[in-house]
Amino acid sequence: MVAAHERLAQARLDEASGLHVGSLLIDGQRLRIGIRPARPEAAPSRARRPLLLFNGIGANLELCAPLMAQLPERESIVFDAPGAGLSPAPKRPYHMAWLARLASLLLDELGCGPQVDVLGVSWGGALAQQFALQCGSRVGRLILAATSTGGLTSMPGRPAAWLKVLSLPRYRDQALMQREAPAIYGGRLRDDPAAARRYAERAMGGDPAGYRYQLLAMLGWSSLPWLWAIRQPTLVLAGSEDPLVPLVNARMLAMLLPHARLCVVEDGHLFLLTQARQLAPVITSFLDDPSVPTR
Repeated sequence: MVAAHERLAQARLDEASGLHVGSLLIDGQRLRIGIRPARPEAAPSRARRPLLLFNGIGANLELCAPLMAQLPERESIVFDAPGAGLSPAPKRPYHMAWLARLASLLLDELGCGPQVDVLGVSWGGALAQQFALQCGSRVGRLILAATSTGGLTSMPGRPAAWLKVLSLPRYRDQALMQREAPAIYGGRLRDDPAAARRYAERAMGGDPAGYRYQLLAMLGWSSLPWLWAIRQPTLVLAGSEDPLVPLVNARMLAMLLPHARLCVVEDGHLFLLTQARQLAPVITSFLDDPSVPTR
């Protein structure tokens, strides 16, 4: 069987991220994709499905690489959303349902089999909820990190932090990103200048139109009316000091999702990046636990 990373156009191993990076044309939209295969010596497991990651707003796939490196037992897949990183922006604004369908077509193209596990962070957490609703039979287990039910039905974060998020220049200016990251994301980035520097070095500015389209996709979107319909076992991860998505949003998700558990991390918004090594066992335990029934 052809491995998923071998299906990518012009695939190459990126030494810095450890990912096989290439691209595919999916339904007319070019997507830049990063895949980390399971290590060859990993013990086979029927329950070890590929892990599909949905990134935060404006974020490029390299920002997921530290976490993917800590999950060597399973194949993991991430892509730059249209207009983010090096994926070209679409010709017009889109909605979450379109992107969820695009992700499902991508899995078909990669030959990922009938089911994957899904992890979504921040903006990508909203997309993960949409994907779980829309493509529920494809999702085994779901992880929602630093996210909410949507802008209009969630508790907002600090206005000063969100004003910086809405500013496009920070993604194109590494020095500005490093200066503003502690105030935007809080937690360890606020206390550790080296962590803020590492984040800024990995971040990559995308197409300004693509960033605006990501913002527009969230306008009017909310999972609140249909959270009850997501039946997959769900792990909700949240930072205790998140300036963008206050902890109460995670508590709401964990309360309304039928099969959810909550894990609070002593950190800010980017805990999956700053605490990848510490959180990998938590994620692995949840995904591999045979006592948790899948859909």
